[in-house]
Amino acid sequence: MKIALLALLGLAFGALGGAALGISAGLAWIEIFRTPNFEGYSGMLVFFTFMPLGAAIGGIGGALPFAVIAIRDAGIGIAHEQAARRER
Repeated sequence: MKIALLALLGLAFGALGGAALGISAGLAWIEIFRTPNFEGYSGMLVFFTFMPLGAAIGGIGGALPFAVIAIRDAGIGIAHEQAARRER
């Protein structure tokens, strides 16, 4: 349960951070490549392309480290339990 909770927490934080970075990357893209703003094209490009991509990449990138940390922590606890049982 702890592993799933930490993975979901990492997913949420990673998605928020990735969406913010995606918006920043989209705004940089618009400035660098001089994307026209005809009928809001540049805004749609940022919020319908860069933001979801950043959120997806950030969510995966946030969930994996949290899950790995939780799995390692669970593995260490099991190892300590087995060692304590052997000493008795």
